[in-house]
Amino acid sequence: MTRYFILYIILVAATVTPRSVTGQAPKANHYAFSIQQALDYAKANNVQVKNALLSVQAQNETNREITAAALPNIFGTGNVINNLKIPVTLIPGEITGLPPGTFVPVRFGTKYNSIVGIQLQQTLFDGQVFVGLQARKTSVDFQLKNVEVTEELIKANIYKVYYQLVASKTQIKILDANIQRLEKLENDTRILYNNGFAEKLDEDKVSIQLTNLNTEKVKALNSIEIGYLGLKTLLGMPAKDTLELTEKITEGQIEANILADTGFQYQDRKEYQYLELAKKLNEYNIKRYKLSYLPILSMNAAYNKNAQRNTFDLFVKDGDWFTASYIGFNLSVPIFSGFAKDARVAKSKIDLRQTYNQLENLRNTIDNEVQQARINFNTAQNTLRFQKKNMELAEKVYNQTRKKYEIGTGSNIEISAAQTDLITAQNNYLSALYGAIVARIDYLKATGKL
Repeated sequence: MTRYFILYIILVAATVTPRSVTGQAPKANHYAFSIQQALDYAKANNVQVKNALLSVQAQNETNREITAAALPNIFGTGNVINNLKIPVTLIPGEITGLPPGTFVPVRFGTKYNSIVGIQLQQTLFDGQVFVGLQARKTSVDFQLKNVEVTEELIKANIYKVYYQLVASKTQIKILDANIQRLEKLENDTRILYNNGFAEKLDEDKVSIQLTNLNTEKVKALNSIEIGYLGLKTLLGMPAKDTLELTEKITEGQIEANILADTGFQYQDRKEYQYLELAKKLNEYNIKRYKLSYLPILSMNAAYNKNAQRNTFDLFVKDGDWFTASYIGFNLSVPIFSGFAKDARVAKSKIDLRQTYNQLENLRNTIDNEVQQARINFNTAQNTLRFQKKNMELAEKVYNQTRKKYEIGTGSNIEISAAQTDLITAQNNYLSALYGAIVARIDYLKATGKL
């Protein structure tokens, strides 16, 4: 079980981006967390959750950009022109009395010109802009649902690692109890050997078993330490901080009747809600591209002041600034765009069909997950009960064998076999306990109740 637990921690840690640390290392903190406190901490500090929340902020800024397309654009203009050479214009010679067919070169304008003004542009109708405005809330909801999906994934992993570490306390207690038994057995065997009722070989065998158990305890403690590091990674907690788990787990908690709830619906799953929002966004895309066939109507207006001088005294002495203003409307009617709009509409319809296929596949997947999780949880409950009884029986057999050995009617082989059977039964019980924890979490996740 220890080997599987280490592998699980490595896999979990590999799927989570570690926190980057720059500058001086912060002071270590101590935390004592219940499972809910651990989940709340991860919600605020896990990197994946943080990035999902940043995606929501990014979508809000995108929505502001979409809104800006429906608002007026107002900007000021200003320029100063130095006509180094005023352009020449030819006018018919008849105007000045010259023969027909002749032209007179003249120059119109002044050397210096300046225009200062303000302009306004406003979109009055653009189908794509209006659809974008309608889709703003759905876009934000889509990103928020992505946050929930991410949080649920992290939550499931935190539950499993947290309760595995809680269950590991039972493992240490069992190891300590076995070590205590073997220490007593070693002492009793030494006494029997000193009194001539046992061989030195018997004492050495017990010593070997005791050394092996102490080694197993060291390995278990090391695995637990690695488990805490994995949990800290999931929480987004610095490795140097200390973490204490305050919850306890009992078989009653695991065997709580969670299978009686028959009100499961697909919409209870965050992934399903996420895909439904994706479907809605695809529908908006189709509507947006279809409305691109409609004309676009816009308005523009300007108010300007124009000054004309032959000397550069535009801003140093009084002079005439002439006013010019206008208001206009522009209607852009799409006629032919090389079938680009048709391609966009067709592609968006394909995207929508793909989303429908994903929803159908997810429904089948959920049905399968729920059934498997139900079967696994029932099996895990039964296995846990059986292994508990088997462990109690193995302990009873060991105690009886030890008493026989102490009074001289049992052999060292018998007590060694009983000790081995007890350790095996205890390990099987711990594996069943953790299997039941995982099965319960998987069932809650499959039904959207985690």
